[in-house]
Amino acid sequence: MKFDVIVIGTGPSGESAAINSAKQGLKTAIVEEKEFSGGNSLFNGTIPSKALREAVKQIINFNRNELFRRASEPKTFHFEDLTKYSQSIIQKQTFLKQHHYSRNRITVFNGVASFKDKNTIIVNNKGVNSYLFADKIVIATGSRPYMPDDIDFDHERVYNSDTILSMKHTPKTIIIYGAGVIGCEYASIFSGLGVKVDLVDNRDKLLSFLDHEISDALSYHLRSGAVKIRHNEVYESVSFSERSVNMYMKSGKVISADCLLFTNGRSGNTAGLNLEAVGITANSRGQLEVDNNYMTSVEGIYAVGDVIGWPSLASAALDQGREASSNFVHKKEIRFVDEVPNGIYTIPEISSVGATEEELTKDGVSYEVGQALFKDIARAQISGDPVGMLKILFDRNTKEILGVHCFGNEASEIVHIGQAVMKSGPLNSIEYFVNNTFNYPTMAEAYRIAALAGLSRIKV
Repeated sequence: MKFDVIVIGTGPSGESAAINSAKQGLKTAIVEEKEFSGGNSLFNGTIPSKALREAVKQIINFNRNELFRRASEPKTFHFEDLTKYSQSIIQKQTFLKQHHYSRNRITVFNGVASFKDKNTIIVNNKGVNSYLFADKIVIATGSRPYMPDDIDFDHERVYNSDTILSMKHTPKTIIIYGAGVIGCEYASIFSGLGVKVDLVDNRDKLLSFLDHEISDALSYHLRSGAVKIRHNEVYESVSFSERSVNMYMKSGKVISADCLLFTNGRSGNTAGLNLEAVGITANSRGQLEVDNNYMTSVEGIYAVGDVIGWPSLASAALDQGREASSNFVHKKEIRFVDEVPNGIYTIPEISSVGATEEELTKDGVSYEVGQALFKDIARAQISGDPVGMLKILFDRNTKEILGVHCFGNEASEIVHIGQAVMKSGPLNSIEYFVNNTFNYPTMAEAYRIAALAGLSRIKV
């Protein structure tokens, strides 16, 4: 069958690439190896883990709220019950995606895709091959958890970030190996359920790409929730006993717990694509290199989303898929997605955009800091979520906003106000927040408070 565009993978990047191609009038096909569209983001990653996190957060808020605490006993839930909560959301999203493909007249093929040549894709569905032909092919196959060979991931006490969602019990203790975004998110989830967590980090600081004050705040709140953070530790081996899993560290330490969650990175899903047939080589983590148009080393073959590595965010993947396909007809210059806000769904959550204090200091930029603590904001007091802060970094001379960092409830929403001002060109100034009126009480008021605090620091 002949198409203008074939997209392999139905995660956020593949979906946006296919829909944008179809909206340009291109005959488009999309290939998904599973029964339903949505990719890992929908079934094992972003959506179910965030739904799980939201359920745990509601339990925490209920048990912490003095009004409810007087009227009833603290609420506890089993892990399996909470994962079921996400299924209704997944079903709604699945239906919506199928509707989008149907409405845009995108042909969906189920099966495993591989290259025959640079213009031909073989789709194998239960032993039956279909041959699809196109001038443009987009690889959007996503990623999977990295699983080293020396750990038995088939053991009932060992999980990765995909299989953890199938856990049928609530452990009393858990080792989380890998303190990246996923590891920190699950550490806060299990901590919120009253599970004792050993969070093993092979670096000396949690999420070192964050502003260090935000990273320190996360460490403090994880520790206050009985998370034991073990920095600069690398595992040597893993063994099992009748009732525990034991992780032996190169430092000589031994950590034991009911189960192990291994979250030390992800690998691109490229192994079965037969890339050799078209002369494309993936790196050691299965990821593909692309140019500023998201084209691989082979003309007409593009790659987007987690399969190309950083930033490995669903939000960025959506933009990458749209941008990669935007010049298939009009040949316009596309936006290479290289600056995106971080959204880290720990409890409390974290979000940031722009430069950190450490980066500005290293670059010799004369900057100042405006900060608002959530405990002083009426809306945070009313909602019962007073933990956190908003931090604005701005140029002392031009007043241009250089970075926005937020830690606390709804941080991933709050940060977009600062992002919008940062991207407003000549209007980018911290004075925007004192020259405009904000609703009261709101969390957005934190921008006005932070701006006033920051500007007061530069008055002579």
